[in-house]
Amino acid sequence: MGKLKKGILITVIILVALFVVVIACISPIAKYAIEKYDVKYLGREIKIGWLYLNPFTAYIHIGNLKVYEPNSDSLILTADGLSADFQLLKLFRKTYEINKITLDKPVGYIIQNKKQFNFSDLIERFTPKHKDTITIKEPVHFNILNIAVNDGEFHYIEQTIPINYFIKHVNISSTGKWWNVDSMNIKFALQSGPNSGDISGNGSIRFDSLRYRIDANIKKFDLSLLEQYLKDLANYGHLAAILDADIKATGSIKNQLDFEANAFVAVTDFHFGKNKGDDFAAFDKLVIDAVQINPKNHKYFMDSIMIAHPFFKYERYDELNNIERMFGKGGSRIKQANAESEAGKFNLIIEIAKFVEKIAKNFLKSYYKIDKVAIYNGHVKFYDYSLREKFSVGTASLYLLADSIDRDNRRFNVALTTGIKPYGNITANLSIDPNNYRNFDLRYRLLKVPVSMFNPYVISYTSFPLDRGTLEFSGYTSVVDSIITSENHLLILDPRVAKRVKKKDTKWIPVPFIMSLVRSTGNVIDFSIPIRGDLTNPKFKIWGAIGEVVKNIFVKPPSTAYLIHVKQVEQVVEKLLALQWQMRQTEFTAKQEKFVNCMADFLKKNKDAAITVTPFQYTEKEKEHILLFETKKKYFLHTHNISSSELSDDDSIFIDKMSVKDSFFIHYLDKLVGDTMMFTLQEKCDYIIGKEAVNKRFYQLLKSREIVFKSYFGDATSRVIMKNEQTTVPFNGFSYYKIDYQGEVPEQLQKAYEELQNLNDESPRKKYKQKRKEKEKSER
Repeated sequence: MGKLKKGILITVIILVALFVVVIACISPIAKYAIEKYDVKYLGREIKIGWLYLNPFTAYIHIGNLKVYEPNSDSLILTADGLSADFQLLKLFRKTYEINKITLDKPVGYIIQNKKQFNFSDLIERFTPKHKDTITIKEPVHFNILNIAVNDGEFHYIEQTIPINYFIKHVNISSTGKWWNVDSMNIKFALQSGPNSGDISGNGSIRFDSLRYRIDANIKKFDLSLLEQYLKDLANYGHLAAILDADIKATGSIKNQLDFEANAFVAVTDFHFGKNKGDDFAAFDKLVIDAVQINPKNHKYFMDSIMIAHPFFKYERYDELNNIERMFGKGGSRIKQANAESEAGKFNLIIEIAKFVEKIAKNFLKSYYKIDKVAIYNGHVKFYDYSLREKFSVGTASLYLLADSIDRDNRRFNVALTTGIKPYGNITANLSIDPNNYRNFDLRYRLLKVPVSMFNPYVISYTSFPLDRGTLEFSGYTSVVDSIITSENHLLILDPRVAKRVKKKDTKWIPVPFIMSLVRSTGNVIDFSIPIRGDLTNPKFKIWGAIGEVVKNIFVKPPSTAYLIHVKQVEQVVEKLLALQWQMRQTEFTAKQEKFVNCMADFLKKNKDAAITVTPFQYTEKEKEHILLFETKKKYFLHTHNISSSELSDDDSIFIDKMSVKDSFFIHYLDKLVGDTMMFTLQEKCDYIIGKEAVNKRFYQLLKSREIVFKSYFGDATSRVIMKNEQTTVPFNGFSYYKIDYQGEVPEQLQKAYEELQNLNDESPRKKYKQKRKEKEKSER
């Protein structure tokens, strides 16, 4: 018995020793083998800080793992630890099972060059070369269970665009994949690397049918990563937005349109434009609340689509516009990028656009129901820099509302209202058949728009500015199966042509003569313009307008004396209540001097009377004229090699008339500026002259006008009270002095005003009396 006990003890000691020796030796041997044969079997070098392998429990842990790119010292993967737990006993049943696998703090790099990835070599290496020669005698089962990635970081680098982006704090867990179960569940959470954003959720995939389920929550995810893809589509540009979403979806990986989802998506703080701070398009918030989206079964149920404070800016230049400057003429950069995408180059923006295009086409063929579509407080701006001076117009507080959009309904309605900057407003109401977009009714009104707003065009193409007049346009259009019935009414109230502007870059058209033909005896242009035909070939019926012109030719000559009298009365009222200044004007014309003398004589005769003068300055336009003149003057001094002190009055007149579109002048500007990103004449001039110099000249102009005005009043100057300047966009398009009388009112003004009221009560002006009252309110 003693010898038996001793033998058992020795055996146990040997086994324990053998176990210790195996444990102690196998780990460094395994580490050595991995690092020795890594390149042979994987085609890349692997370095391990330390390795623990227990062959008895089939547990392995690798610490400080580093995997390199092929033939490179660049890393593809690092990890603080990789652990795996195998089931040994199941090997006898031809089942390979990893009971648990954990990757701690991995940092991985995915590098793409067109269709090639930095791991493509591994896929090729382990893909069987001759599948037809492979025979499997008995089935082998493989299970990988309890997968976990803890606090990972993964970088994506696309070399051709290029793209450099990463995600951090990546945590992934899954119960894994059994050989006899064809689905796999997964939970995930991650954060955007460079900026803000959290994504979390869970999902599953079936490997036989490639169908998926996903439930994802996205919070404050910064979409500025899209800006990198924008560089492949545009010559320049800035793109930024924040995404929040809650999405639940099921679908198929094999077919993009085979899915069903409900989602709440909110995109906030969206900005797209030339650079940060210069937006072409923007909005505060876009919300899409989708109850059910099912493209495969052609069903779309939406609770609401709303956008708050959208903004869009369109600019025309001497060459192209702001959109074509960014994306190339006719969108050439987009077409090129799209062609490269077809050839295999990946661009996320293009892929999103293709998917949206598919959804849009499917939507139009589907049953849809949207409870509400709304745009709140929108702004659209249009700038034209291709003229001799800038033209600008925009909307103010644009609202659009459509509700109960249902394909089962006979019609749905869309209402739009917006103000116009600087003056006017638009209303429109659309009723449309959701089953046939060639059937619709549209009503629209454009009101209280000053015609002087269009002076940059009118002066460029005719040489004659308009300093008075209000435009209205209204109409109704009905379209049935593309056949148009449209009635339209154009009314321009009290249009008046100002003195001709003689410049080298203006064309000449006899506007005063044309105005005498189209303007009626009521001092209005009042035309009805029907439209017939179809949507592809509308026909404007202008014979009614031609008839009005012919009528004016025969009716107006006998009324000439009446019309001249009306104009004289209007001028007396206007000149004694407001003194208008042309751009850069500091001296009075003969007519202006006459009325200023009337005011001065009135104050001298009425010692208790006084006038209050409020200067309303069209600051933006005045400064633009100063800027262009000063730049032309600089060019003139340079080309004539003279100093500013040598400049004569004739030289100043020549400079004033010189075209700002002169090719030599433009070449001079481009040479001084040297910045190809300055597209407008105004930008270039501002760079050369500077805001400080323009402001100085502007305040000198204001002071000169005040001095000239007061000089006519002599001893009565103390009763001329000058108020602070008001910056505005005047209704009639020019800076002016508003005159308010304290105490008595000049008899000439009182009589003229009373006579004008009487004239407004007489035919043919009586018809437009109410509209003239509304116009007077707008001008104030």
